[in-house]
Amino acid sequence: MTQLPPEMFSIPRDEAGGPVFEEPWQAQAFAMTLKLHDRGAFSWPEWADYLAREIQVAQARGDPDLGDTYYAHWLAALEHIVADKGLVGAGDLARRKDQWAEAARDTPHGQPIELRRPNS
Repeated sequence: MTQLPPEMFSIPRDEAGGPVFEEPWQAQAFAMTLKLHDRGAFSWPEWADYLAREIQVAQARGDPDLGDTYYAHWLAALEHIVADKGLVGAGDLARRKDQWAEAARDTPHGQPIELRRPNS
């Protein structure tokens, strides 16, 4: 696998050195990744390989990778690693994505998106 330069993995940071997220989902994907790593679901080298592959695929599609798509790559890598590790089934992941898309369509602009309980 081609090695990407370390700056490709640089998380956007604020002046105090903390991570910067433009949307809540970005912070959630970041936090889920850290939690799964803490629980031993994958190593950092494994994670770096998944993220590098997502970035390379995006660049091959023409993504100029100006930083505005970084967390889209992050989320795609997270989805792939949890599926490959058997932490979530592909069908379950697809259903959850559909549920979120439906909830987003049904949520008025500016309101928080919430998933309905399965029996509601």
